[in-house]
Amino acid sequence: MFRLSNKSKSLGLLVFLGLLVEAAIPSAPQLNSISVWAHEVEVSGDVAATFHLEPNHNPRAGQPARVWFALTRRGGQIIPLDQCNCKLGVYSKGYKQGDKPLMQPPLKAISAERYKGIPGADIVFPKAGIYELELSGDPKKGANFKPFKLTYTVTVALRHVRRF
Repeated sequence: MFRLSNKSKSLGLLVFLGLLVEAAIPSAPQLNSISVWAHEVEVSGDVAATFHLEPNHNPRAGQPARVWFALTRRGGQIIPLDQCNCKLGVYSKGYKQGDKPLMQPPLKAISAERYKGIPGADIVFPKAGIYELELSGDPKKGANFKPFKLTYTVTVALRHVRRF
């Protein structure tokens, strides 16, 4: 007959509890969706940006992906696009300061999750690989924040091909 040692039983219990907790996380009442875990936050001066890329931070080459940036000032006040001269540049990984971006998708005011009027853009990455997104901005007249520059790394996968 097969018997588990106490060490094996403990390991099995830990794995089971880990899977149980993982399964419970998306249904926790304080979370709207699992995508909460996919947000990235960067800070530059007195501006922070929560970055998200749809779908689920898993873009595919040749397919549209939406990016958005929830800009906030120190203290949590949202900075909408209409208060920011924002620019978005998409670069290949390893670019040098002064290199021209591969593309500069136009930013538009969007609503995402609880944020309204934040900068967002639709991007079609040309091929699989690693890209850098650089969001920079300075305040429009009447806005109160320091100029900023934020960089995010994005890994783009091959387009999914169905096989029959």
